[in-house]
Amino acid sequence: MFVESPPEPSAGPTAAPDKPAPPGRHAVRAAGLLAALVLLVLVCLASIGIGAKALPLADVWHGLFHYAGSGDDVLVRKVRIPRTVLGLIVGSALGLAGAVMQALTRNPLAEPGLLGVNAGASAAVVSAISFFGVTSLTGYVWFAFAGAAIVSVAVYLLGGSRSATPVRLALAGTAVTAALYGYVNAVQLLDSAALDRLRFWTVGSLASANTETVGKVWPFIAIGVVLTLLIARPLNALEMGDDTARALGAHLTRTRVLAMLAVTLLCGAATAACGPIVFIGLMIPHLVRVITGPDMRWILPYAAVLSPVLLLGADVVGRVIARPSELQVGIVTALIGGPVFIHLVRRKRMSQL
Repeated sequence: MFVESPPEPSAGPTAAPDKPAPPGRHAVRAAGLLAALVLLVLVCLASIGIGAKALPLADVWHGLFHYAGSGDDVLVRKVRIPRTVLGLIVGSALGLAGAVMQALTRNPLAEPGLLGVNAGASAAVVSAISFFGVTSLTGYVWFAFAGAAIVSVAVYLLGGSRSATPVRLALAGTAVTAALYGYVNAVQLLDSAALDRLRFWTVGSLASANTETVGKVWPFIAIGVVLTLLIARPLNALEMGDDTARALGAHLTRTRVLAMLAVTLLCGAATAACGPIVFIGLMIPHLVRVITGPDMRWILPYAAVLSPVLLLGADVVGRVIARPSELQVGIVTALIGGPVFIHLVRRKRMSQL
């Protein structure tokens, strides 16, 4: 867990009378969150306006507000807007899932795949394609969600159920993840047709986004977001250790079950729609803690806003640098996220746990 920042000077009698009181921490956090929202709006506009095909600003504007049902209007309205919306909700889902995972395991380097959720979703999608002949992206959603849910329950049981600890959960998740990805690789090697259909999905992509896909995944993500926000206070207590959390009145089993349910909903839906996208759920919550401190009531909103900024920004970069084709967003996030995350971890403040 991160070392908390030194306490702010008290406004009481012990405070130095000749020094002005520092600005309120809540005001600073609120201003930062507002700035993050403005940045998110700008990135969303860039995602709509910039793509593998260069469009004049007037054509983008026409497609947004004077849709004629043909030409570049269709590209803007039917392709870029759904892609941006999907990136927005998937990015938020991955960021929130990563923040919950880091609090649940008390490990600032944890990420959504630690409990095997992404591996479960991937294994279910591979099975759906290879054994059940599912070919549509919307068909993947239900299999991926079921796989994520089953694996989450299995990891919870293997981790000790009611006596589960962060270490047990992490070990169980690592073991299940290794086994499932071995299964995924084996099926792909034995079924070349499945490998061909999965080659873009497995690296993480927003390229197949459409309104139907958005409609399939957003209810699951919305429920996961609500659950995550509801358990912010218990997660704060959980980060302090089990004994302290009990002393503060937190219900450990209920909090862990709800947290795993939220991660399942968020990661299952996001992975089904876009494939496994790395570094979003790892890097953004880790970075956010430097801005907000250890309070989950601020970490979660920041992560929900800044994660889609990174995802959509990476998607725009992938569309521009490989014109007229595009580089999948999962590859771009790995290329950008790896060096940036190494730099962040090496910083003195970031590396103190």
